[in-house]
Amino acid sequence: MKRKTSHSETMQNSEIEEILFGGIDLSRIEEIHKNSTQKKLKKNQIIFLEGTRPLGVYSITSGRIKIYKTGVEGKDQIIQILKSGDLMGYRAMLSEEQYPVSAETLEETTLCFIPKKDFIGAMSSNSDLTKEVIKSLSKDLTNMADSITVLAQKPVRERLAGALMVLIDTYDIDESKGVSNGINLTREDLANMVGTATETLIRLLHDFKYEQLIETQGRKILIKNKEKLKKVANLI
Repeated sequence: MKRKTSHSETMQNSEIEEILFGGIDLSRIEEIHKNSTQKKLKKNQIIFLEGTRPLGVYSITSGRIKIYKTGVEGKDQIIQILKSGDLMGYRAMLSEEQYPVSAETLEETTLCFIPKKDFIGAMSSNSDLTKEVIKSLSKDLTNMADSITVLAQKPVRERLAGALMVLIDTYDIDESKGVSNGINLTREDLANMVGTATETLIRLLHDFKYEQLIETQGRKILIKNKEKLKKVANLI
């Protein structure tokens, strides 16, 4: 495997197929392989900024990334947290628009970057990939509409419980594995995800601990009672 720099290396064919496309057999996989690069990023590194123009798409090989939008007063609103296996940046690329959001690593992360022309070429020659992208776009639109409704109508307590339910999947939480398997997110980032002040978030987390919904160790959050948390989120 030929290395371009110490932070970037060409992905092997099988790695790209598994990480990016979930095993879809692409007729032009060799072309994608030729120009795809793997990038290793440290925690809190910016991947792209709102208002810049996409040059390709990213697939997350390992790690987690926050997608956020900056408000008029400079306060960030976290839209989504992505994890290993997620594809990022293709919506803006396909619409030929600037990124409407920014992306930053939450921990050490490895990304696979696929140039625009190679991704478009793969879509043109592979109907399965095109269907998967359309399905993902539709799902994202539904999730966005749901998120807007939640932020506009639900009280902060329900929003926090709902955010924790989402993060259970993002962090692959298993209640039997203890705090080491907990949600590792700063209070500021979690507050930005919920759409509230950090002080309010800390108070609500204290309430959740008292109600034995969660435990904390440092900034890690352990889910103690997922079913009860779901009820608080008004998801049942």
